[in-house]
Amino acid sequence: MKALIIGATGATGMDLVNVLLQDPDYKEVVVFVRRPTGIVHIKLSELVVDFDQIEEVSASIKGDVWFSCLGTTLKAAGSKEKHWHIDYEIPVRFAHIAKRNGISRAVLLSSYGALSKSNVSYLRIKGQLEEQIASLAFDQYIIFRPGILLRKDTDRLGEEVSAGLLNFMNGLGLFKKFRPMPTSTLAEKMAKAPKVLEAGKYVIERDEIFGF
Repeated sequence: MKALIIGATGATGMDLVNVLLQDPDYKEVVVFVRRPTGIVHIKLSELVVDFDQIEEVSASIKGDVWFSCLGTTLKAAGSKEKHWHIDYEIPVRFAHIAKRNGISRAVLLSSYGALSKSNVSYLRIKGQLEEQIASLAFDQYIIFRPGILLRKDTDRLGEEVSAGLLNFMNGLGLFKKFRPMPTSTLAEKMAKAPKVLEAGKYVIERDEIFGF
């Protein structure tokens, strides 16, 4: 299969790239990024693009499956408008081109609690994105809704402390359903999904991801 990825420079996205490159079922991996990933591999093609001008590279948006790991937070984006642009507008534009170019499978990294009518902005945007991509009617559409994610980077001290505390309490049998998931594990599940699932729409919730 030929896989396309947006959001390849984020924590989960980087792990997904590495998983796909090691998977013999994926013969070619194309990433669309704002900045280089730094990964060099015979199977990897990297396109540094301006996502506001994504139509300029529409001819390269062709393959068997596309993955979206694109996402940020309001704090990181700096404004509600930029958050909406990154988390909704960019993946929607990419999805429309992918559909138009005949890509039949879509795998979306969303969030636990995603709901288009949520009072929480982050979850509302994720829910609206899920629905918009669903409206394009890909033959296979897989949504992953993880909870707390464990990243490899060490500059997120608060997340590391929180995840460590949850892991400790899980060991005591407490808050098991809130156990954090390594981004590498999530990436493995995302890579596996389009290979083993039939056509249709799937929503894989936080607790289900571990056993998938």
